[in-house]
Amino acid sequence: MNFIIRSVATATILSCGLFTASVRAAEKITIIVGGINKLIYLPPKLAENLGYFKDEGLDVDLQSQPAGVDAENELLAGAAQAVVGYYDHTIDLQSKGKAVQSIVQFGLVPGGMEMVRADAASQIGNMGDIKGKTIGVTGLGSSSSFLGQYLASVHGVKSTDYSILPVGAGNSLFVALKQKRIDVAWTTEPTTSVLLTSGEAKVLVDMSTIEGTKAALGGLYPASSLYVQSDWLLSHKDTATKLARAFVRTLQFIHTHTAQEIADKMPRDYYGGNKPLYIQALNASLPMYSADGKMPDGGPENVLKIMAAFSPNIKGKHTDLSKTYTNEFVSKVK
Repeated sequence: MNFIIRSVATATILSCGLFTASVRAAEKITIIVGGINKLIYLPPKLAENLGYFKDEGLDVDLQSQPAGVDAENELLAGAAQAVVGYYDHTIDLQSKGKAVQSIVQFGLVPGGMEMVRADAASQIGNMGDIKGKTIGVTGLGSSSSFLGQYLASVHGVKSTDYSILPVGAGNSLFVALKQKRIDVAWTTEPTTSVLLTSGEAKVLVDMSTIEGTKAALGGLYPASSLYVQSDWLLSHKDTATKLARAFVRTLQFIHTHTAQEIADKMPRDYYGGNKPLYIQALNASLPMYSADGKMPDGGPENVLKIMAAFSPNIKGKHTDLSKTYTNEFVSKVK
């Protein structure tokens, strides 16, 4: 009898030990997303809902910030290990002495549009007509402000000729348009589809497709990505590999499933009460996602060219693009 009791006790201790070890094995990672319900940043929530982080032994906490620049600041402050935001932040940060690298590329293009308020469309036919007007961006120093400034500069409009107002995204952007506090706004899906369907805004510059992006920016503009601080990356290569593997699996899922099937994996509140419109927007967005998470050839060079056209921090200075991204980790994924 004592033998049986001892055996049961031993088995219980061993099972508890194994359970404790498995709990400890789940590495805690905080990822801040620059607007988690935006379709340009679909992969993080989709990866979580598919269980791909857990498959890698990662306990990922996804947090949302209204703009990529806010997420960037959280990363630099040490409040997160990674950010899902636009790649161009890595170039901007290098010019400020900060070392940050993209380790997974999600978007081949910005995936959004510069839209003009419907009642102002007759006066604003392109970005050269924004003198004395106000551009709405997600945040000051955000990728939306980078793109707006570049598109204006192409038409010879100086940054002092117009105003930039941070209005966030989604509902706060809707309010800014209705109150006529902004004339032009950068926004992404599903907000663009909502504005077009309601007739509240019209397309000024379309960078939601590869063709539209090349026409507006002269080439691909790799945008949404997973980036981390370079110092963290050096000491957490195993974790970076796990994150890359989870995200490449997610990108493969996107490219092998319909918009309906993908939408079914997302939270209901992401639909904004209109799932058919969400599916329509998602279906239109599918081509913008990378299939393998690798940085596209020529992409970093084009982003640098665009940023150097208007940014005094970058223009005329040396930028080491090899330190702004790496394909090391996604290349390990079969």
